[in-house]
Amino acid sequence: MEVKSEVTIKFSGELPTATPGENKKVAIEFTDQNGIVFTAQVNAKSWRKAETSASEFADWAGAVSGKLGQRTENGFEIIDAGIQIFEKKVKEVKPDVGATVSEAGVSS
Repeated sequence: MEVKSEVTIKFSGELPTATPGENKKVAIEFTDQNGIVFTAQVNAKSWRKAETSASEFADWAGAVSGKLGQRTENGFEIIDAGIQIFEKKVKEVKPDVGATVSEAGVSS
């Protein structure tokens, strides 16, 4: 049996704390609702793109995805991590289609 453990850490509101790392990487750290700390190394270029997207979008959410790595003192590492920022779209209020259909069916 072959098993892969992949994780996605979702966040919003602000970007995680980042510090320059080795080999053109940036180290980022998240603490989830249970106090578990996740650390990841992402490409500096991807990090800059995420910063730009977060500043350009009015409302956004982000995700860091990768393989679940070694347990650390306070949590886990995320290996081969990537980061993405998604714009949250405002959901349009759709008109009540049922009312329109029933009115159209009435003839005089």
